[in-house]
Amino acid sequence: MKVATYRVGGERRVGMVDERRQTVAAFDLPLSEAAEGVQALLGRTALPHLLSPMPLREVTLEAPLPRPRRNIFCVGKNYHEHAKEFASSGFDSSAAAGAVPKHPIIFSKVPETVVAHRDTVRIDPAVSEAIDYEAELGVIIGTGGRGISADNALAHVWGYTIINDVTARDLQGRYSQWLIGKSQDTFCPMGPFAVTRDEIDLGDTPIQCWINGELRQSANTRDLIFDVPTIIATLSAGVTLMPGDVIATGTPAGVGIGFKPPKYLVSGDVARIEIGGIGVLENDFRAVRA
Repeated sequence: MKVATYRVGGERRVGMVDERRQTVAAFDLPLSEAAEGVQALLGRTALPHLLSPMPLREVTLEAPLPRPRRNIFCVGKNYHEHAKEFASSGFDSSAAAGAVPKHPIIFSKVPETVVAHRDTVRIDPAVSEAIDYEAELGVIIGTGGRGISADNALAHVWGYTIINDVTARDLQGRYSQWLIGKSQDTFCPMGPFAVTRDEIDLGDTPIQCWINGELRQSANTRDLIFDVPTIIATLSAGVTLMPGDVIATGTPAGVGIGFKPPKYLVSGDVARIEIGGIGVLENDFRAVRA
């Protein structure tokens, strides 16, 4: 099932997407519940009744979880080639321990970073001049828990979405930790849709990113160093995961910092990320000042 959070007539709705017909049918949810996006569907034994479908072109897509209840959990250096390119970039505070991590590297982004497909990502040149893109598969937790085993981890997953883990590399290097560089306003494009876990084969799902039409990243989820069950087991060992938690699973090689010289994003650039089975997340980047 493919799900969209969207606005129509000034109201937020959550609906089932039919891409072949290019329609979306809203779930019959109170507006107070639909305000939380996909969160409104989690934990239900049965889905709400569907209302009449309408053309996708007549709605404004929002992020599947427009404002997550908690920080987005993120995994660093989780593809082999990206781990190597980042370790040699000079911005990796963990490089002394080796290019490829022995355990998942976990950090977070604040919920207010989330923006939707086709929203503008704001670059503030007074704050950072080294803005980078990171195409990532996002995991949406459906059933919470603590001490979740890797063998049972996928039973706790509701579904998946696309995330661009936008990063200010200079801030990431300056503070030797990643929260500030990852949590600038608008630095977490998410969408355009969320899909239920049965829609994605984690052993064979392509992930690609284009900048201004140039293919920069091209990999497959089978290339992850730490797979989704391992990530969930690692996080939940002492941290209780909650329904609606989002986990960004890491980015492949080909980010801007990996080029010599780096290819940072500038005002007017457009990032297009495609993950098989989910769709295309596209955002433009614009220079603004606070």
